[in-house]
Amino acid sequence: MKRFHVHVGVTDIEKSIAFYSSLFGSEPTVVKPDYAKWMLDDPRVNFAISMREQAAKGIEHVGLQAEDKAELTEVYGRMKAADRPVLEEGATTCCYAQSEKSWIADPDGVVWEAFLTEGESTTYGGNPELAQLASANAVSDACCAPRVAPVKPSCC
Repeated sequence: MKRFHVHVGVTDIEKSIAFYSSLFGSEPTVVKPDYAKWMLDDPRVNFAISMREQAAKGIEHVGLQAEDKAELTEVYGRMKAADRPVLEEGATTCCYAQSEKSWIADPDGVVWEAFLTEGESTTYGGNPELAQLASANAVSDACCAPRVAPVKPSCC
């Protein structure tokens, strides 16, 4: 069964850990100086927060976490069928985890990731270049239509 993923940028990691621990009635499963993650079963969600200097505050991205390679293949197929540009990142280190992942943006620029976590990492990891996904959302030659700014969320 896939798990919904939400990543929120915060300004104070300790206050945010206290708030979300109270809200969820559960302590995080992963805590780092700039990151925390709750793997909740009710609701079934991978909820992460991070305090990164370059990242915007608030919801950074959403995603679907697969439990095995078959589920990941299924979700990748749906991403490709959505007829939008897909950034296939492949094997990567992100959010103190080693994962296999791809990214897509919806027509309004909301960035989604699909991933399978395959192990832990001692480093936070890097950020993929998601500008190509955001640029696919820009409306060309349309009167008064807003342009979507490039999106550079921090990793999951």
